[in-house]
Amino acid sequence: DPTPVVEPVPPAPSVPEPPVEQAPPLPTLNDSDSEVLGALSDALGREAVEGFLIPDHVVRKGVVTIDNLPGEIVATRIRAVRPTGGGFSVSVDDGRFTLSPDNYARYEAFVRMVGSIDVDQAMGVYARYYPLLQEAYEELGYPSSQFNDRVVQVIDDLLSAPEPHSPIDLVRPRALYQFADPDLEALSAGQKVLVRMGPDNARAIKAKLREIRQALVDRSRTLATG
Repeated sequence: DPTPVVEPVPPAPSVPEPPVEQAPPLPTLNDSDSEVLGALSDALGREAVEGFLIPDHVVRKGVVTIDNLPGEIVATRIRAVRPTGGGFSVSVDDGRFTLSPDNYARYEAFVRMVGSIDVDQAMGVYARYYPLLQEAYEELGYPSSQFNDRVVQVIDDLLSAPEPHSPIDLVRPRALYQFADPDLEALSAGQKVLVRMGPDNARAIKAKLREIRQALVDRSRTLATG
C-alpha cells in the first residue's frame, strides 16, 4: 500500500502579548495638587475631598499634618483637613466644666467618611504618589527615613489614645479649655482629638486605622525587598 501523505500542520498563529501599560510620569511636587485631588476624589468620593480637605499644597500639608500628630500641636496654617464645624461644646454645672457629649456630633460626618474608605483603593493612590510623599517628608529634614515608617508610628500613637469615662473635666486657665486631668492634657495632639470626639467615634476611627496600618506594614515589606 502506498504510504499516506501527511500534510504538515501549519503552526498556530502567535497571540501577541498585550502591551504593558506604563504609568504616566508623576507631576512635580509643586504642581501635584490637581492630579492628587482628582485621584483622591476617585478613591474617596468628590464630596469627601471637597468637604474635608484643604485643596492647596495637598501632599506637603498631608505629610506635615501626619508628622505633627504625635506632637503637642498641629498648627492651623499647615493642616491638611478643614476645621471641624460648630463650636466646642462644654457643659457647665455649678462652676464645673465638663466636655459635653453634644460635642461628639461635630465629628460624625468625618467619622462616617473615614469609615467608608476602601483601603485597597486608598493604598493604590498612596502607592502611586508615594515618591511625592517621600519627597515632601525629606523636605522636613528626614533624608534617610521612610515616610511609610513614620505613618505607621503615627497610627500606633493614635491607637494608644485612652478612652476615658465621661464626664471629662475641663479647666480654662486662659482663653482655651484644657483637660483638668494632667495625664489627658499631656496626650499628643492626635490623641486629644480622639478623646474630644467621644468613645464611639474614636473606636470607629481606630478600627479603620488598624486596617490601614496592616496595609502600610505590607508596603514596608515591599519597600524592604524591592
